[in-house]
Amino acid sequence: MRLIKITVLLIVLVGLSLTGLHAQTPGSPSATPVLSQTPAVQSAAAPEAKVEGLPASALEVFRLGPFIVTNSMLVTWIVALLVILFAQYATRQMKDVPDGAQNFWEFLVESLYNFLEEVVGKDLVGKTFWFFATIFIFIFFTNWFGLLPLVGTMGWGHQTADGFEVTRPWLRGGNADLNMTVAMSLIFMLLWFVWALQSNGIFGFILHIFGPKGNTEGPLKYVMIVVFFAVGFIEVMSIAFRPISLSFRLYGNVFAGENLLDAMSHAIQHPAWAKAVFSALLPVPFYFLELLVGFVQAIVFMLLTAVFTGVICMHDDDAHEKAHH
Repeated sequence: MRLIKITVLLIVLVGLSLTGLHAQTPGSPSATPVLSQTPAVQSAAAPEAKVEGLPASALEVFRLGPFIVTNSMLVTWIVALLVILFAQYATRQMKDVPDGAQNFWEFLVESLYNFLEEVVGKDLVGKTFWFFATIFIFIFFTNWFGLLPLVGTMGWGHQTADGFEVTRPWLRGGNADLNMTVAMSLIFMLLWFVWALQSNGIFGFILHIFGPKGNTEGPLKYVMIVVFFAVGFIEVMSIAFRPISLSFRLYGNVFAGENLLDAMSHAIQHPAWAKAVFSALLPVPFYFLELLVGFVQAIVFMLLTAVFTGVICMHDDDAHEKAHH
């Protein structure tokens, strides 16, 4: 439990440092704060230059000295704090027959453990479970928290002919910020490298990538050595691109989902009564879709990182077959 808490804080802190470097910093927050009447994520634009959809960069909310605090960072802090507090609450008085919060927490952790044991094996899951469980729990609840009506609809804005428009929301989906997904991917790649060296050693790690696979004899053996040595360079490129693919897959799905909700809430603008009704009703089916996407993307991120780890750390053929499946 302590490792899970530390991992959540580490992910948030790395995301904070990356976001602080690349955050969008618009002008002074002197506009009036107000709660928007629509549940969709509003665009961030100057009054004279309206831009539809969610901005690609997280927006500055305030500064802590030289640190820029963005609306995505606030969401990650809130989610991390809520997860840690709930874990503390669920495990404060452990019972032999769990109920309530303890029952839910044990069900979640045990289900993840059994699932990961099937993927990476009994030996490896004991070493890596703390990270994979944390990454799933954090991504899952961050994705769902980003779908709450107050996220993206409360913040600084200005009055327009169509009513008050929020241009700088105080909250934005944590994984709708590329800095956050990059931070999680880089942490995983660092741990992947450590686990790979622990399981194989330096020579075994190099042999795993460049060495020949299978049992061949005679001249064919030397041909296969050359072939797999060349394939090893392709594998190195694949490993190098893993953090990019992991980052953009999660970011792209969450970012696209929030833009979809925004588009549905603005699909009908006239007459006024239709806008008021359908801006609330049209996004509803897509909210259910995004609930599913939020869960699936957490599973996909955890499963891919577990498979990458299993392939490099598990040595027998059956284990490799299990990891690939």
